[in-house]
Amino acid sequence: MITHKPNSEEYAAYYSTYVDKVPENDLLLNLRQIHHDTQELLWSLDESQGNYRYADGKWTIKEVLMHLIDTEQVMAYRALCISRGDQTELPGFDQNAYAEAVDVSKRTVRSLAEEFAITRDMSHVMFKNFDAAMFAHVGIANGNKTSVRALAYIILGHELHHVGVLKERYL
Repeated sequence: MITHKPNSEEYAAYYSTYVDKVPENDLLLNLRQIHHDTQELLWSLDESQGNYRYADGKWTIKEVLMHLIDTEQVMAYRALCISRGDQTELPGFDQNAYAEAVDVSKRTVRSLAEEFAITRDMSHVMFKNFDAAMFAHVGIANGNKTSVRALAYIILGHELHHVGVLKERYL
C-alpha cells in the first residue's frame, strides 16, 4: 500500500502543483475515489456544455476531457516502462499538438467520460499489481528523473487540477 507522496527528487519541479493536490491517503483508494467524484461531475453535465470554452484560445470541456485521457495514458505508459526497469529515456509530449490532432467536437461528453473511466480502470489495475520495489523505480521522462510512484501521483493531481478548473471557469 502506497500512502505517502513522492519526495521532490522523484519528479520535475513543475509537477509539484499536481502532486501537492493529492491527499495523503492510500494511492489505490485515491485512484478510485477521485475518479468516482470526477465521473459524477461529468455525468451531471448537459451535452450542450461540452463545446463550451470560457475564453478564446481555451479548450472546450470536451477538449479538457481528451487532454485528461491523453495525459493519463502517457503517464501510465511511462510508469509501465519504468516499473519494468526499462532505462530508455522516454520522450515528452506536446499537449497542444495532441489537442489539435483530434476533433472531439462531434463526440459526446458521455463518450469521453466512458473513455476516461476505461483509461482509469487500466491505470488502477496496473498500479494495483505493482509492488513497492516497482513504485520505487526511477527513469527519465522528458529529460527529468521520475519515479513510478510520482507518475501515479501526477496522474491524480493532474485530474484534480483540471476538475478544479472545470468547476471554477466552466461550470
